[in-house]
Amino acid sequence: MLLAVLAAIFYLAQHRLTGRFFKIVPALVFCYFVPTTLTTLGVLPDESALYSWIKAFLLPTALLLLILSLDVPAILRLGPKAIIMLLAGTAGIVIGGPIAMWVCIKVLPQSWALPPDAWQGLSALSGSWIGGGANYIAIGDMAGASSKMMGLMVIPDVVVANLWMGVLLYLSGKQKQIDERTGANAQAIRDLERRMTEFQERVNRIPQTPDLMMILAVGFVGSWVSYKLSTTLPEIQSEQFGTIIGATTWKYVIVTAIGVALSFTAARNLEGAGASKVGSVMLYLLVACIGASADFRLIVDAPGLVVVGFVWMAIHIVVLLTVGKLIRAPLFFVAVGSQANIGGAASAPVVAAAFHPSLAPVGALLAVAGYVLGTYAGFICMQMLKWVAGAG
Repeated sequence: MLLAVLAAIFYLAQHRLTGRFFKIVPALVFCYFVPTTLTTLGVLPDESALYSWIKAFLLPTALLLLILSLDVPAILRLGPKAIIMLLAGTAGIVIGGPIAMWVCIKVLPQSWALPPDAWQGLSALSGSWIGGGANYIAIGDMAGASSKMMGLMVIPDVVVANLWMGVLLYLSGKQKQIDERTGANAQAIRDLERRMTEFQERVNRIPQTPDLMMILAVGFVGSWVSYKLSTTLPEIQSEQFGTIIGATTWKYVIVTAIGVALSFTAARNLEGAGASKVGSVMLYLLVACIGASADFRLIVDAPGLVVVGFVWMAIHIVVLLTVGKLIRAPLFFVAVGSQANIGGAASAPVVAAAFHPSLAPVGALLAVAGYVLGTYAGFICMQMLKWVAGAG
C-alpha cells in the first residue's frame, strides 16, 4: 500500500497535467500526509511491525547510501551556522515548554485543564523533541511520569511534530525565494550541491546487476554492522542524567562513521550507479511510514496537551527564526536545525534531502549531536516545568 501510494504520487508529479501543481506543493508533502489521511480513514494501521523495522534497519541503510558520496571538505565549509541553529532549536524547546505550560494553565477552559502530573509527561516530551525516543524514556523516568501519562504524551508528540515536519517539507520548495527575502547567504550550500552534482555527472553510468547488488550489500551490511556493534557497546550513563548515549545513539553514530569512512574509498563511485537514489527510495518509504503512524483523530483525545504542544512549537519556531535572522542563516539551516531536535535521525535527513539529496548527511550528523544534547537539555527543561507546575 505504501509503495503504491508513493508510486502514484511520483507518477502524478511527473505527468504533464498534474506536474504543475507539484511545483507549488512538493511531492514529499503528499508522501507524508496521504498515508496520514489513510490511517485516519482506517485504511492503514497507525502501528505496524513494518514501520518499526523500516525505522530500525532501513533508515540506517538509507543514511549510509546517502553518505557514501559525501564531500567532507565541502561539508566543513558550510561553517558554524548549522550548529548555531541546532543549539537555537534546543534552546527554543527548553524555554518553550515551561512558557507554554504556564500560558495554558492561565488561559485554557476548565474542560481542557491539564492534569496535575502533566509536567512529568511534558518533561518526557522535551527529551523526545531534543534527542529522540531514547531521551523520551530517560527523561520520563527521571520525572516519574506514569505509563498513562507517557501514553498520552504520544498524542501531542505525533500531532504537533508531524504537522511541523509537513510545513518544513512544504517550505523546502520555497527556499530560494525565502533566502533572497531574508538576505541569507546560501553560497556554501549551493557550492556543496554543485560539487555533488558535478561528481554524480562524472561517475554516472547505467547501473548493471552487479552494481545494484554491491549497493544493497554495502548498505545492508553496514547497517547490520552498526546494529550489532550498538548492542555490544556500553551505554554512557550519569547518576544525575541517566542514559546519555544508548544503543540507538550508538547505531547512528556508527553507521554515520562507516559512511564517512567509505566516502574516502572507491566505494564512493557507487554513486554513479545510483547509490543515493536507492537510499532515497528507502527514505521516501520511511516518510510514508512516519506519516502513517499519525492519526488526525488523536487531536480530540487530549486537546489541552495538544494546545500546549502547539504553543510550545510556536515558541521554538520564534526562537529559530529570530536567531536565523540575526545570523542570516539560510532556510536550510533553520529547517534542519529544528528537525534535528524535533525528529532526530528518523526525520532530519528526510527534511535535509527535501532541500537537496546531497544534503541528507548534514541532517544525519546534526541529529546525532541532538541525541547527546537531549538528556542534558531535557533535564533542565524538566526542572523548569516542575517549578511552573508548583510541584517543587
